[in-house]
Amino acid sequence: MRPVERPVASPCVSICALDDEDICIGCQRNVAEITRWSRMDDGERRQVLARCHARAEAKGVLL
Repeated sequence: MRPVERPVASPCVSICALDDEDICIGCQRNVAEITRWSRMDDGERRQVLARCHARAEAKGVLL
């Protein structure tokens, strides 16, 4: 029996505010990524998380 995989969790940290580039200062997602999140498959979500980490690193922000 294969273990059931849980969906990739949202990176939302309930600090919801957009910066000048329309990137959330809490999770580092852009508006399109935030609004599409619930319709993404886990592969797409992992790609978004990778972009979020890259954005955070570029800004010197820890996630």
